[in-house]
Amino acid sequence: MKVSAVVPAYNEASRIGAVLKPLVGCPAVDEVIVVDDGSDDGTAEMARQYPVQVVRLEANCGKAKALDEGVKRARNDVLLFLDADLVGLTEAHVEKFVHTYADSGVDMVVGIFANGRKNTDFAQKLNPYASGQRMLTKKLWQRAKANVHEMNYGIEFALSKLAVKEGWTKEKVKLVGVTHVLKEEKRGFSNGMRERFKMYGDMIKWLFKKI
Repeated sequence: MKVSAVVPAYNEASRIGAVLKPLVGCPAVDEVIVVDDGSDDGTAEMARQYPVQVVRLEANCGKAKALDEGVKRARNDVLLFLDADLVGLTEAHVEKFVHTYADSGVDMVVGIFANGRKNTDFAQKLNPYASGQRMLTKKLWQRAKANVHEMNYGIEFALSKLAVKEGWTKEKVKLVGVTHVLKEEKRGFSNGMRERFKMYGDMIKWLFKKI
């Protein structure tokens, strides 16, 4: 089984290396595609320091669009989605993720933070299917595209709702010691809070939207 990893990134120049290093070092991953979603901090330039394919979007289009641009360029049918701001990710985590998908035979695997940071652990315990760390096939991604529009930050909710509606089989994998950088830490308190409320708004929309 060959796996294409897709990493959407917006202004993650100082953090993306911590995700790309274990990805390119993991034999279970065949290719890595970084989609720079209109960053202005040198994210694409930093990503090009690694043996990965870099796709540069001129404007910030949102997470769902960035993921789709990566999927279009992936040469393999099996996809691994990882956020660009993960902290504590190792090759062992990536290997475990891929092998869980391969061995379980399910339609989608969702990565869940554990023993990383209390707030991110708690958030994912409350709603594990809001996680951005996933594995699925191109066929299922296309099913999501056909059923969902204007997804943006609601992409995780939209995928999970479609999975329930269509009866996709799912498995969770614990990513022990992994967490991510909070928006308030990346953008400053005011800008971070605005982004957080936008994210929650998108999630709530898809929580109640009929698919």
